[in-house]
Amino acid sequence: MNILKEFEAAQAILKGHFILSSGLHSDTYMQCARVLMDHARADRLCKALAEKVTAQFGKDAFDIVVSPAMGGVIVGYEMARQLNLPSIFCERENGQFTFRRGFEVPKGARVLIIEDVVTTGKSSIETIDCVTAQGGKVIAEASLVNRNNGKNPLPIPLVSLLEIEVKTFAADAVPSELANIPAVKPGSRFLKTN
Repeated sequence: MNILKEFEAAQAILKGHFILSSGLHSDTYMQCARVLMDHARADRLCKALAEKVTAQFGKDAFDIVVSPAMGGVIVGYEMARQLNLPSIFCERENGQFTFRRGFEVPKGARVLIIEDVVTTGKSSIETIDCVTAQGGKVIAEASLVNRNNGKNPLPIPLVSLLEIEVKTFAADAVPSELANIPAVKPGSRFLKTN
């Protein structure tokens, strides 16, 4: 399966000037929600990712799947379905990830974190902290896309279907050709403005 072609067919690779959830700027945005809106495509992609995770860690390496809201919820659910595991998600409350809706991580549970896209890893690290605070043991993370050209920004193993390099820029270092395009923020994390 050509993963990049799946994203292109879903028109999920956007070009322009974007402010990422991390606060960094980029000329490319991977809109995984567009990829996952087609249940057949979501099934194909998550099946391939689940096979990759299983090949690396084995069939019985995890007890539960945890995803950060908002971007990880759909892919987390579909990955849990593929792996025959329960799926829960953490979400922001007063600016911090927490479990709501009666969700909890059993003490000692072996956790697989699922994300749609990993760039800086900030949401992933916050999710790891949220799981650890409940006594869970995070074993690994899986994502559809790693935007770091194969580098892992996390303190745990990361398995991704698509590894690409997309340049990012600090707000005070945006190149002029990008700065001349109005910036949009398509992600779900609220950015603080000073």
